[in-house]
Amino acid sequence: MRKVTLVRGARQLLTLRGPSGPRRGSELRNLGLIQDGALLIVDGLVQEVGPTRRLENLALAREADEIDASGCVVMPGFVDSHTHLVGGQARMADYEMQLAGASHEEIAQAGGGALALARSIQELSFRTLEALAVRALEEAVRHGTTALEAKSGFGLTDAAEIKILRVHSALQKQPVAVVSTFLCARAATGYEGRADDYLEWICGHVLPLVKRRKLAEFVDIRCEQGAFTVAQARRYLTAARRLGFALKVHSGPRSNPGTIRLAVELGATSVDHVIDPTDEDIALLAGSQSVATLLPGAVFYLGSQRYAPARQLIDNGVAVALATNYNPETSPSQNMQMIIALACRTMNMTPAEAVTAATLNAAHALGRASSIGSLETGKSADLLILSVPDYREIPYHFGVNLVDLVMKSGSVLVERSEVRWPAN
Repeated sequence: MRKVTLVRGARQLLTLRGPSGPRRGSELRNLGLIQDGALLIVDGLVQEVGPTRRLENLALAREADEIDASGCVVMPGFVDSHTHLVGGQARMADYEMQLAGASHEEIAQAGGGALALARSIQELSFRTLEALAVRALEEAVRHGTTALEAKSGFGLTDAAEIKILRVHSALQKQPVAVVSTFLCARAATGYEGRADDYLEWICGHVLPLVKRRKLAEFVDIRCEQGAFTVAQARRYLTAARRLGFALKVHSGPRSNPGTIRLAVELGATSVDHVIDPTDEDIALLAGSQSVATLLPGAVFYLGSQRYAPARQLIDNGVAVALATNYNPETSPSQNMQMIIALACRTMNMTPAEAVTAATLNAAHALGRASSIGSLETGKSADLLILSVPDYREIPYHFGVNLVDLVMKSGSVLVERSEVRWPAN
């Protein structure tokens, strides 16, 4: 028996309907907004989108369960296209040292930092890591995320990296889409100063194993000072592409010259952590299908003030996405609403641009835009009902969770109840 649902009466229905391909330039502001809008959902897919009055009169609507969205914004679920969901426990000692002004080197010397995070992942059991990841995923869903990417990269040993990827696989039994990426972040423990030897091992043994076990869809590599050179990244990405992996490239605040050119040349789906692109880099991105993923949450958390030049990227035709970069070390937040607020305040994006970057363009950054990221006929009914009448209130109420309802593939995952005051 088919399941039919009518979401009706939305003050603003943001459909993001439009041409295929990621949005660029002025098109980034086109939200496909319908006043007093409605959606008819059949068996988890969007069947009809339009004004409430028209949809209510359809024959199919007579058998539908109704959800009243009067006075609210209805929009696609957020797509968080860059996270490190399996990152272990909160790093509170590191956080306190950072607040006191300690450098990365001082935190590491005190027994914290990336190596301590890696040891934590190595020591925690699979079940504990999975439980922590489920908790983080649930928090993301509460804030409106209905699909996300999860990267490895923090394990620093082959066994720990495979353990992270196995947790990604376990998370795929949850209703929220978790897209797995194998990130080659730095030479593993035991390979210090021998990055070429490490990559030979990764390309010859680890990547084929990951592919054979279907543990990741994408591969990624940090092409930065202190990580891997452009030549090393080319070797890794070429080997991964031969095995059938889709490609991503970590650019970062200390990106090597030529990183973005390499990503574009090899057809990377996204270039993440874009911070300081040159004019040539911007022109290359604008002429490509690669999405530039911007991560203002990490900049805010670390207090660096080096935000990506989003305005310059957009005005020059680059397709941009927004993501949380959720991880315990540099961006411990799953709140995409806060990321939109930061994008508007610190990177001069308009609310409409930020919404598109956090939904449809982020879906393109995961190669999933044919099924998620907008509310169009035939796509998955992944949607949010926000407790405000205007989408511009998302960045306006920074740090506030405006989500009243989260729906994934037509099923309600989150429904926030009203506050009940005690009787006098």
